[in-house]
Amino acid sequence: MDRLAFAPMTHKTDLRIEAVDLRDPAHRSALVALLDHYARDPMGGGTPLTEQVRAVLAERLRTQPGYVAFLAFRNHEAVGLINCFLGFSTFAARPLLNVHDVAVLAGHRGQGIGRALLQAAERAARERDCCKLTLEVLSNNRAAIAAYERAGFQPYELDPAAGQAVFMHRLL
Repeated sequence: MDRLAFAPMTHKTDLRIEAVDLRDPAHRSALVALLDHYARDPMGGGTPLTEQVRAVLAERLRTQPGYVAFLAFRNHEAVGLINCFLGFSTFAARPLLNVHDVAVLAGHRGQGIGRALLQAAERAARERDCCKLTLEVLSNNRAAIAAYERAGFQPYELDPAAGQAVFMHRLL
């Protein structure tokens, strides 16, 4: 993936957003460290990544053709990550981009880093002619929900009478 750099997007100095380059050892290391930081947070499950996942994650992501990700750097420190995957909307007959992870180091939250990462994901989605961005968020993660709403996200429903969509999973 070509490395894209974007101009600073907050009033804070030296915020730089770069497309993740999984061939770059520094990007690989930052991706794993930031995702582990998120996994350890209660909103990420509260459990660190296993050593096996840490060892294979970046290489397995390289095999995913629809992987789109960005790192946020402040003063040369990786402080944020957004992992996204292309999907497809059968109703629109166009691709969509699902935001799978948004991670910002605890000491850097509330400074516009998540917003800048979401903006980068939106640009990437528009470049790929996606019809929408999707994401899931825990219902008690009020800070994230408020941030996503400020970014224009809303609960998914086809018809208000049918209710909102519920995210479900089945472990294999």
